[in-house]
Amino acid sequence: MPDFQYLKSSYSDAKDECVEVATNIPATIAIRDSKTPTSPSLRLHPTAWETFQAAVADDRIR
Repeated sequence: MPDFQYLKSSYSDAKDECVEVATNIPATIAIRDSKTPTSPSLRLHPTAWETFQAAVADDRIR
């Protein structure tokens, strides 16, 4: 299994719950809940992740 290196958003503070994202494995974006780091992660193709980020930036997802 790959060794994902998860990062928290710069908008999060150390005490709050947040989503962590790993982008260090080619062709895979891994996403997990910081409250349960040992739970399974959601894995996406980078194109799907870019589409999601664009939708959030365009305020199409709330």
